[in-house]
Amino acid sequence: MSTPRLTESMVASRGDLVDARRVVVKIGSSSLTTLDGGISVDALNRLVADLQVLRERGTEVVLVSSGAIAAGLAPLGLGIRPADLATQQAAAAVGQGLLLAHYTRAFAQYQTTVSQVLLTVEDLMRRTQYTNALRTLEKLLSLGAVPVVNENDAVATHEIRFGDNDRLAALTANLLRADALILLSDVDALYDGPPDQGGAPVAHVSGPADLTGVTLGRRGKAGVGTGGMVTKVEAAQIVASSGIPALLTSAPNARRLFHGEQVGTFFEARGRRRGARSAWIAHLAHPKGRLSIDDGAVAAVVEGRRSLLPAGILSLSGDFEASDPVEITDRSGAVRARGLVGYSSTELPQMLGRSTAELGTELGPEYERAVIHADDIVRIETRL
Repeated sequence: MSTPRLTESMVASRGDLVDARRVVVKIGSSSLTTLDGGISVDALNRLVADLQVLRERGTEVVLVSSGAIAAGLAPLGLGIRPADLATQQAAAAVGQGLLLAHYTRAFAQYQTTVSQVLLTVEDLMRRTQYTNALRTLEKLLSLGAVPVVNENDAVATHEIRFGDNDRLAALTANLLRADALILLSDVDALYDGPPDQGGAPVAHVSGPADLTGVTLGRRGKAGVGTGGMVTKVEAAQIVASSGIPALLTSAPNARRLFHGEQVGTFFEARGRRRGARSAWIAHLAHPKGRLSIDDGAVAAVVEGRRSLLPAGILSLSGDFEASDPVEITDRSGAVRARGLVGYSSTELPQMLGRSTAELGTELGPEYERAVIHADDIVRIETRL
């Protein structure tokens, strides 16, 4: 199979899914677990059988699977998902092997090899690790394997976590230039309000404006995952703004969706394709501070996609070091972009409003550079 096009997705509607060359499918913990919190073998087998619908027509599939922590609860004698990070890591360390064993057995029925790929945020931020992750996934797909991706919970810290596999799935879709991101959970579609209170399903989302007035729930009903509809919509918006459509429905509806039926919610792709690193800066990084810039800098940096120079900065706030993510705001305080700053918050005050030539003469040649390079700046569209 040829490498998916870099410029646009082949999927412009649910029906186009039958022609997709590569998709990323994310399955939530609540769709894979039993009432007592263990892995549901029946549910996992059904998922694998449904994924074969895609694979048998030539679509490459990358599976982002939650469930590792849930799988490790019972063996460790834990009744509920632990709140502390250390116990979560212990459960993940036990559960990862169990979860992959289930997938290995299930896919073997179709003579398909699976592989485990564990990622952290740093794997998709640092250029070398980013390239290695992409190379590994591409090679696995070319060899006919199904990569089973999960966050490396056993070693990730709160500071460097994706926070939820919905976000990990979104970055994986960006990384692989997928034709679509498919989010499977225990809810059949996005609803504009609680279904038990008269909420109606939202069939199509063309942009943030379509989500105005939509009430999003917080946590999955099974209580074994970390996300809910909020993180699913965020993930869908991340890929949609990067030129990749997203489809959201329940795991039992997966087969119908894979056949192109009109189920679930379709998030229309918009904007240009964006790499995983840029997507992380735009949507997932926790800003350590803010830089307020003048109108000229807004035109150059936000509209002209140029580097941010100290002459255009009006003020700053926050406590940050070089390479930390910061927000870039206009005079009114509206966030217009995000970027990885090149100086710390203690260095910058003396530089504001001054030219790089002036700074180089007074402070040394190492100050003759941008505060944020254009390659490290990502424009922000209107938020939900």
